[in-house]
Amino acid sequence: MAHVIDSEVFLAFSTYATIVILKMMFMSPLTAYYRITRKAFANVEDVGTAKTPEEKKKMLRVNEDVERVRRCHQNDLENIIPFVLVGLLYTLTGPELSTALLHFRLFVGSRFFHTIAYVTPLPQPSRGLSWIVGMGTTFSMAYHILNTVLRL
Repeated sequence: MAHVIDSEVFLAFSTYATIVILKMMFMSPLTAYYRITRKAFANVEDVGTAKTPEEKKKMLRVNEDVERVRRCHQNDLENIIPFVLVGLLYTLTGPELSTALLHFRLFVGSRFFHTIAYVTPLPQPSRGLSWIVGMGTTFSMAYHILNTVLRL
């Protein structure tokens, strides 16, 4: 096990996985920021700054900007968690460093671009293509794992 932890592939994976996990964690405060600046809250107790019941009612609403950030965060959860799990198993198969770095960098780059394309918003197919790159990277690592383990 010490050999795996000391390997360059595992160190690279740890770095890139941490970067995308932090990026995913950043989406929660970003959602809060959008809720506060757009005055669009989901819960009654969150509208404490409103003085009248009418103001409170106005603040309990759905805002497209807030929902866009929330959907981006949801997409991160659906893609980053599988990347981390599959990537960890991938590092155990002993891939070439250059191939592993390509996978990790493509995934991280695609997730940052996906967030920019989603939150800004940029016209399609920018967001869709960035999602495909990230998902393709994870599937490629999964294929490598199965190919190594099952000798496909």
